[in-house]
Amino acid sequence: MMQLSVKDIADNANMIINGYAYTKEGDYIRVLNLNCLNNAAVIYKDEIVETNMDDIEIQIVLDYYNKNKEFMEEADAEVL
Repeated sequence: MMQLSVKDIADNANMIINGYAYTKEGDYIRVLNLNCLNNAAVIYKDEIVETNMDDIEIQIVLDYYNKNKEFMEEADAEVL
C-alpha cells in the first residue's frame, strides 16, 4: 500500500479549510483531517455517507463544506 504524505494530500485537494482537505472524485467529496490522518469522511449529495469521525467533527466538516462548496476548485484549476 502506498503511503501518502500530508503534503501530497494537500496538493491534490480541491479545497482546504481549517486543516480539512476536501477532494472531489466524481459525485463524491472525500474529506481528510490533515491533523489526524485517521479521521476521514465521504460526502455525497451534501450528506455524510461514510465516516469514522465523531458527531461533533462530522458537523464541523459539513458546516465548512456547505459554507464553502461554491469555492471548490475544478481539477484543471490553475494554482498560483
